[in-house]
Amino acid sequence: MRKTIVRLASTLFPSSITSFAYKQLTNPQVRKLRENELKTLDKADKNILKFKDFDIQLYTWKKGQRDVLLIHGWEGQAGNFSDLIEALLLNNYTVYAFDGPSHGFSSKGRTSLFEFTELVGVLIKRFQVKELISHSFGGVATTYALFTNKDIEIDKYILLTTPDKFTERIDDVSEMVGITDKVKNRLIQKLEKEIKLDVTTLNVSEFVKDINVKNSLIIHDKNDRVIPIARSKNVHENWKVSEFKEVSGTGHFRILRTKDVISMVIEFLKERPVNSGIP
Repeated sequence: MRKTIVRLASTLFPSSITSFAYKQLTNPQVRKLRENELKTLDKADKNILKFKDFDIQLYTWKKGQRDVLLIHGWEGQAGNFSDLIEALLLNNYTVYAFDGPSHGFSSKGRTSLFEFTELVGVLIKRFQVKELISHSFGGVATTYALFTNKDIEIDKYILLTTPDKFTERIDDVSEMVGITDKVKNRLIQKLEKEIKLDVTTLNVSEFVKDINVKNSLIIHDKNDRVIPIARSKNVHENWKVSEFKEVSGTGHFRILRTKDVISMVIEFLKERPVNSGIP
């Protein structure tokens, strides 16, 4: 019923519905954390980074000499990685994480893919890490940050699911909201005017062809209902230094706290690099 109303409104009030859809893309919803996730955050050293108009919440768990940065997804936050963080600490990692602009415990306001992406590049340089782990949309932000910062060299990068084409994200939002193709085209025009880029060029499967990563691993659930596995498979097929592991029974979010997946992550990090994938 709601979609029917939105489709009718799209015909009658295209400008208003375009603005509504735009807000869906730029105003992430903050979700409550579980008790164990909050407990993990309580163990961290916390700092605030001034970034654009935001106060970004930073977290550091100091444990070992090897460092890793965690990049959460859209409408996610650092606490989502709690089970993985605990496993990394047991394996003597120092772990860095953050809540993106308008995410988690960072300050709130309208944000975008590109602010998130710029922040990821800033933090990789700030923490001087050589190992990265991202979830979901974090894969878009991270690969684009590496694509636009060719001076950054990464030894190992693990993607726990990843989207591919940014246009697919627009399609997903359009389907979820129920807007017409005419309004979707208006939305794309509005985005392109703001970012001064052709959104059809914003594809992870293209970014990975020209980033400085030696070894990567993509893990994706075959029944993921949020991001179809075909999208991450296309990224893998275009990325010479990537491995791909298909799992089941984790969905899109539980993959972050599934023991077998966490074991895959730790095992991959412990392995010695076998590729020299830097172009």
